[in-house]
Amino acid sequence: MPHYTPLISTIVVGLVLAFGLGALAHRLRISPLVGYLIAGVLCGPFTPGYVGDQGLANQLAEIGVILLMFGVGLHFSLKDLLSVRAIAIPGAVVQIASATLLGMGLAWLMGWTIGAGVVFGLALSVASTVVLLRALQERRLVETERGHIAVGWLIVEDLAMVLTLVLLPAIANALTNETADAASIWTSLALTLGKVVAFVVIMLMVGRRVIPWVLHFVAHTGSRELFRLAVLAIALGVAYGAAVLFGVSFALGAFFAGMVLSESELSHRAASETLPLRDAFAVLFFISVGMLFDPTILIRDFGPVLATFLIIVVGKSLAALAIVRFFGHPKSTALTIAASLAQIGEFSFILAGLGVELHILPERGRDLILAGAILSILVNPFLFTLLDRWFAKKEIGKAEPAAVEAEPVAPTREPLPSTSLTDHIVLVGHGRVGKFISAKLLASKTPFLVIDSNKDKVAELQKLGVEVIIDNAASPEVAAAANIGLARCLLVAIPEAFESGQVVEQARTINPTLLIIGRAHSNAEREHLSKYGASTVIMGEQEIARGMVAGIPEAPQKPVVNPDLEDPDASVAAS
Repeated sequence: MPHYTPLISTIVVGLVLAFGLGALAHRLRISPLVGYLIAGVLCGPFTPGYVGDQGLANQLAEIGVILLMFGVGLHFSLKDLLSVRAIAIPGAVVQIASATLLGMGLAWLMGWTIGAGVVFGLALSVASTVVLLRALQERRLVETERGHIAVGWLIVEDLAMVLTLVLLPAIANALTNETADAASIWTSLALTLGKVVAFVVIMLMVGRRVIPWVLHFVAHTGSRELFRLAVLAIALGVAYGAAVLFGVSFALGAFFAGMVLSESELSHRAASETLPLRDAFAVLFFISVGMLFDPTILIRDFGPVLATFLIIVVGKSLAALAIVRFFGHPKSTALTIAASLAQIGEFSFILAGLGVELHILPERGRDLILAGAILSILVNPFLFTLLDRWFAKKEIGKAEPAAVEAEPVAPTREPLPSTSLTDHIVLVGHGRVGKFISAKLLASKTPFLVIDSNKDKVAELQKLGVEVIIDNAASPEVAAAANIGLARCLLVAIPEAFESGQVVEQARTINPTLLIIGRAHSNAEREHLSKYGASTVIMGEQEIARGMVAGIPEAPQKPVVNPDLEDPDASVAAS
């Protein structure tokens, strides 16, 4: 057997290129998605050098789509949507309709069919979840009103695209055939909707009980490997079963599997356990999409590419800006929402691929969508930079006397509230170890502050009135907000040694005399943390061993008498 096969070479070359270009994009403060897409372009048939196996890449991409949609369902929050439904639902609908009409107009100018225009416009209407959430997280806007509106808006867009993916195959004949019989179209739609309803009912009545029960059963085995396998089996199995038994898409099956699982108390653990594999296959999905892109379209079709880009960045943004302002929100909120949605990503690629597969959308349309996605993702950080400058200018204007009171402007980057605590404990991480520590500190009424990037892990602490910072503890801004310089002690309870080292190094720079206690799983990790300035490093395995040895009863001072022998001394002498 040769040392390489088309499958191995496609995965290896694709991932290596994606890593290099993704890291470069991150260094340039651009979304890594751009790097992944360009890696796919370099692996594709339209560029010189290595050419990956497109068929295998598409199959790997299907797994990527399943896991992506499973993740979307897993993080689906009806509560978040309902909290901003008054603006998110009509706003998303108006924006989707506006972008779709603009896309249809461009398609009409290029001589495409109505069906191609509808698919093209819908693909331009939905923003990338990855890009939007990253932009909000970088500016600590997720927990603000603007963040809730943007996330709720995104949920509505995602739901609309899920519905589109379900219905598109059913109406493909009507969109491609001008003389299609109306009766057959309605029959096809009714049959598709009937299958979808049957699948949804089974998932809500049976899956809602069975899936959490299976996960709880596996969790009680104590095997992390089995738990991870169970989550993947549920995601892939439900998606495959939905396609085979009900004829619905992999995407819908995976979305509902994630949505049902999100109601379980084990959903956060399920998300964290499958994240590495989900990310890896998501990268392969973006690589496969990039392999389909012909970069010469940027020159060959410069006009349509520019028009597509303007629809995404200008058309969608103006629609979002108008609807947010119409609902009475300040200009800063409207501009933040508009900038967040001025890009396209994952769903656009999935929809474009399905449109081409069903012979509704021409391949040229897919290339225009890919070009628009890459360009809009590249430009998105600069839009936020312009917003930052606009806000700074407004702040300067507010400082000067004005005859008319200016409209209140919210910052594009939410400031971190600094703690007033001194001589306090700073606890980094509130997972399994951090929870035990915080319980002890609460019981002893010791003043402390918790830093964790996961808001769900610290929700209970916030209810108890404990100060919490939801951010990356390695950030100098976070360290300053936690008042590390005047803290009594820093406890680094997160399990990742690399991130812990960054936190320790940052804290040691601020406060050279601070007592820093870290957590490690091996001698190498202990040396790593000590190197960066940890005062003490606790190894879990060693502490368990020490506790077990301490639990052994001491050796008795008198010889043990065997009850079966009447005279122990005689037995010893006889021996």
